[in-house]
Amino acid sequence: MPDSCPVCGQHYEPETGFYWGAMYISYGLAVGVVFVAGMLTYFLGHDPATWVYVSVVAACMILLTPLLFRYARALMLYGFGGIRYDPMAAPRRSA
Repeated sequence: MPDSCPVCGQHYEPETGFYWGAMYISYGLAVGVVFVAGMLTYFLGHDPATWVYVSVVAACMILLTPLLFRYARALMLYGFGGIRYDPMAAPRRSA
Protein backbone atom coordinates (compact mmCIF):
# COMPACT_ATOMS: atom_id res chain seq x y z
CA MET A 1 0.00 0.00 0.00
CA PRO A 2 1.44 3.40 -0.90
CA ASP A 3 2.14 5.95 1.84
CA SER A 4 -0.21 8.53 0.36
CA CYS A 5 -2.89 8.88 -2.30
CA PRO A 6 -1.41 9.57 -5.75
CA VAL A 7 -4.43 11.74 -6.68
CA CYS A 8 -5.06 13.98 -3.66
CA GLY A 9 -1.91 13.44 -1.57
CA GLN A 10 -3.83 12.29 1.54
CA HIS A 11 -1.47 10.50 3.94
CA TYR A 12 -2.95 7.07 4.71
CA GLU A 13 -1.61 6.77 8.26
CA PRO A 14 -2.53 9.93 10.19
CA GLU A 15 -0.62 8.79 13.29
CA THR A 16 1.40 5.83 14.48
CA GLY A 17 -0.82 2.92 15.45
CA PHE A 18 -3.88 4.48 13.84
CA TYR A 19 -5.05 1.19 12.33
CA TRP A 20 -5.14 -0.76 15.58
CA GLY A 21 -8.78 0.28 15.77
CA ALA A 22 -9.36 -1.17 12.31
CA MET A 23 -8.76 -4.61 13.81
CA TYR A 24 -11.97 -4.21 15.82
CA ILE A 25 -13.87 -3.12 12.72
CA SER A 26 -12.45 -6.08 10.80
CA TYR A 27 -13.47 -8.41 13.61
CA GLY A 28 -17.04 -7.09 13.49
CA LEU A 29 -17.18 -7.54 9.72
CA ALA A 30 -15.81 -11.09 10.06
CA VAL A 31 -18.44 -11.96 12.66
CA GLY A 32 -21.09 -10.76 10.23
CA VAL A 33 -19.64 -12.90 7.42
CA VAL A 34 -19.51 -15.98 9.67
CA PHE A 35 -23.11 -15.42 10.78
CA VAL A 36 -24.44 -14.94 7.25
CA ALA A 37 -22.46 -17.92 5.89
CA GLY A 38 -23.68 -20.11 8.75
CA MET A 39 -27.30 -19.09 8.29
CA LEU A 40 -27.17 -19.62 4.52
CA THR A 41 -25.57 -23.01 5.03
CA TYR A 42 -28.26 -23.95 7.53
CA PHE A 43 -31.19 -22.89 5.36
CA LEU A 44 -29.84 -23.92 1.95
CA GLY A 45 -28.26 -27.17 3.15
CA HIS A 46 -31.12 -28.17 5.46
CA ASP A 47 -28.92 -28.36 8.58
CA PRO A 48 -25.95 -30.33 7.18
CA ALA A 49 -23.15 -31.98 9.16
CA THR A 50 -20.75 -29.89 11.22
CA TRP A 51 -17.86 -30.36 8.78
CA VAL A 52 -19.95 -28.64 6.08
CA TYR A 53 -20.43 -25.57 8.28
CA VAL A 54 -16.73 -25.44 9.07
CA SER A 55 -15.78 -25.84 5.40
CA VAL A 56 -18.19 -23.18 4.14
CA VAL A 57 -17.27 -20.64 6.81
CA ALA A 58 -13.53 -21.28 6.36
CA ALA A 59 -13.80 -20.88 2.58
CA CYS A 60 -15.77 -17.64 2.96
CA MET A 61 -13.25 -16.22 5.40
CA ILE A 62 -10.26 -17.16 3.25
CA LEU A 63 -11.84 -15.57 0.19
CA LEU A 64 -13.13 -12.43 1.92
CA THR A 65 -10.22 -11.62 4.25
CA PRO A 66 -8.48 -9.27 1.76
CA LEU A 67 -11.72 -7.34 1.26
CA LEU A 68 -12.44 -7.16 4.98
CA PHE A 69 -8.92 -5.88 5.60
CA ARG A 70 -9.27 -3.08 3.05
CA TYR A 71 -12.78 -2.06 4.04
CA ALA A 72 -11.91 -2.02 7.74
CA ARG A 73 -9.03 0.39 7.03
CA ALA A 74 -11.24 2.56 4.81
CA LEU A 75 -14.00 2.68 7.44
CA MET A 76 -11.40 3.60 10.07
CA LEU A 77 -10.15 6.48 7.90
CA TYR A 78 -13.66 7.74 7.16
CA GLY A 79 -14.88 7.36 10.73
CA PHE A 80 -11.92 8.61 12.74
CA GLY A 81 -9.36 10.07 10.34
CA GLY A 82 -11.26 13.15 9.23
CA ILE A 83 -11.32 11.94 5.62
CA ARG A 84 -14.15 13.09 3.38
CA TYR A 85 -14.78 11.87 -0.16
CA ASP A 86 -14.50 14.59 -2.80
CA PRO A 87 -15.47 13.34 -6.27
CA MET A 88 -14.02 16.47 -7.86
CA ALA A 89 -10.51 15.98 -6.40
CA ALA A 90 -9.21 13.97 -9.35
CA PRO A 91 -10.40 16.40 -12.09
CA ARG A 92 -9.07 19.43 -10.18
CA ARG A 93 -5.70 17.79 -9.56
CA SER A 94 -5.11 16.76 -13.19
CA ALA A 95 -6.29 20.06 -14.68
